[in-house]
Amino acid sequence: MMRRREFVAALAAASTAMAQEKVERKGRLKQCVTRGVFARDMPFEETCRIAARLGCKGYDLVEPADWPTLKKYGLLSTMYPAGAGGTITDALNRKENHDRIEKSIRAAIDLSAANGAPNVITFSGNRRGMSDAEGADNCVAFLNRIKSHAEDKGVTICMELLNSKVNHKDYMCDHTSWGVDVMKRVNSPRVKLLYDIYHLQIMEGDIVRTIRENLPWIAHFHTGGNPGRHEIDDTQELNYRFIAKSIADLGFTGYVAHEYSPAPGRDPIKSLDQALEIFDV
Repeated sequence: MMRRREFVAALAAASTAMAQEKVERKGRLKQCVTRGVFARDMPFEETCRIAARLGCKGYDLVEPADWPTLKKYGLLSTMYPAGAGGTITDALNRKENHDRIEKSIRAAIDLSAANGAPNVITFSGNRRGMSDAEGADNCVAFLNRIKSHAEDKGVTICMELLNSKVNHKDYMCDHTSWGVDVMKRVNSPRVKLLYDIYHLQIMEGDIVRTIRENLPWIAHFHTGGNPGRHEIDDTQELNYRFIAKSIADLGFTGYVAHEYSPAPGRDPIKSLDQALEIFDV
């Protein structure tokens, strides 16, 4: 007969194996993560291992130097990090930035294409007294300069919609209508919006109707609970399972990246597993 000590050891080993077993998601939505969903002190490679085990397909906003680690765990770099396309405060709505950003975003597009990475992030920049109409004209002018290169390389430039009420005061691309107007004027399959659900809930609400009406101009989603940008469960005001089902029912083929920070006292890994399950529709 197996001794009690051996039985306990075997049981513990079996439990560990179960805990490490890869979670298979249904796959209607391709989900990915950002660094903030993990504990701050967790090594990057460990976050990749956990993300892959929990069924993630990719990882947003990772520097190219870390892409080999993503590939080691079968993860895709799903959004080239900020910088190449400007910064949140200083980007495409200023003509004086165009030459500099064009050089860096072309290089980012080339590197992304060579590594199978689908998206490069960009921003409008802050208003600083500029009218929304002038800023839109400047963004359209820049994106028209670069869109053929993105089209040739098969990489999508994603301008992020952010809130200017709480987190990013004075940011220009803060309403879907403004962003969609820019996208329509550029009219390229490789220039679209990054629709951040947390930010747009603060600015507009009416999330599902807005997504349904504007999905052709959206390439990527970010999630986060409001208020506080914590978990996307029932501790906040949005019905994320309904949002996820609505996006999936529209036939969306891009990526949804979870970009929340776990609330104090919450287990980050359990929170991520829960978020992935909510979007597993």
